[in-house]
Amino acid sequence: MTPFFKFYHSAVKNGALIVIKRKTVFMKQVNFILFCLLCALPVQAHIQPDSTLASDNVREKILGEIRQNFDYKNKALDSTIGRLDNKVSKLDSVIKMTGNPRERMDKLVERVQVLEEKQKAIEQNEINVYEANYQSAVINLASMDREIKPLLLFHTTKDFFNALTETGNPMTYDGYAAGFTKFKAYIDKIKDHSATLKAVSEVVSATGNVSFGVPLVGAYSQLLFSGMAEYVNSIGHKKREQKAEAEKMFAVTTTLSQFATDKNLVENEWEGITQSLAEMQVYYDSTLNCNLRMVDISRSELTCSFTRESDASKRYMYLSVLRQKAADHVLAMKAKNPKDWKEDIYYQLMDVQSLKMKYGDITYRIRHHIDKYDVLINKYKTNKNIGTHVARLDEKLNLLKATFDDAFEPAQYAHSATQMYKVM
Repeated sequence: MTPFFKFYHSAVKNGALIVIKRKTVFMKQVNFILFCLLCALPVQAHIQPDSTLASDNVREKILGEIRQNFDYKNKALDSTIGRLDNKVSKLDSVIKMTGNPRERMDKLVERVQVLEEKQKAIEQNEINVYEANYQSAVINLASMDREIKPLLLFHTTKDFFNALTETGNPMTYDGYAAGFTKFKAYIDKIKDHSATLKAVSEVVSATGNVSFGVPLVGAYSQLLFSGMAEYVNSIGHKKREQKAEAEKMFAVTTTLSQFATDKNLVENEWEGITQSLAEMQVYYDSTLNCNLRMVDISRSELTCSFTRESDASKRYMYLSVLRQKAADHVLAMKAKNPKDWKEDIYYQLMDVQSLKMKYGDITYRIRHHIDKYDVLINKYKTNKNIGTHVARLDEKLNLLKATFDDAFEPAQYAHSATQMYKVM
């Protein structure tokens, strides 16, 4: 800030903690954490609410105003400290040059008063830092409620996964239903003479057809393959059309079995993502409720006035109120506990940072998860048995990617999470 301060950084063993230590000849050691959440986000220049304010800009606008207000105070502090430094220098010159003991004593007293004034300015700056960072934390925390809920619903609301399920259903392939009907008639006719076909008949009869209940992977699939192979071999060469139909049905079934195996490997990863989402939701609810209590706001009020509010201008006005309440809380904590007032606020800043990192990690994992379907599609879209159906998934997958990229920004969250510490 000014040459008056000497900074050094140290690490704390039990966490990624950045401590800024300022030493002066007149003040005690001052330790504080400087957080600037979303410092990489673009800042909106407007200050007054705008009825046409876009939904995704409300948070950015408020955060921009917080940074703008802090920068203004910071510049004023630089000016004040610079003025006081100059005054101290002049007093030092007078003290050194004067031969009048009374004048020297007066200047020494004045020098102490100037240093005390400077100390107060630095202490006020510390309050300003915590005000700005806690405001940013609370605004980000409140805004995440609108971001997490669409993320929770994302996996179950897309055409792509419906099309993917349809692609794995052999009954949607030309000629398969007719061929399977003949196969079923065959096993019903001779099942009493074959334990394998009897088992296949029981399973198929219980489920209705191969697309429901009879898995294309696992133990039942092996029974099905054995039964189909026996059926194909039973057809004489003179029945060329029926044999070709049966061979095609068998080929589609075995290919779809491998497709289902590969697809399941991709989809099994979603279970881990779902669990992470659930854990983050619990962590988020706990952190949000704690901070709402600190600023004396109910969860229902936040939900009604912000989360479910469709008018961007009204959401902006509500976040402005929330921002002020966060600043008021910092001042109240300082007045209530002058010695340890920063501790609780610091832990909340850390919790919000952790949530943002978790959120960024999960959105990245989902994006990476979606990309794996590209590999799956490319592997099978030229396959002679199921390639035509698989190739149709390309368009829907591209639409899915575009929808996700428009709604979520994993790269932005990852970047902001690594840029949350601002050292002055």
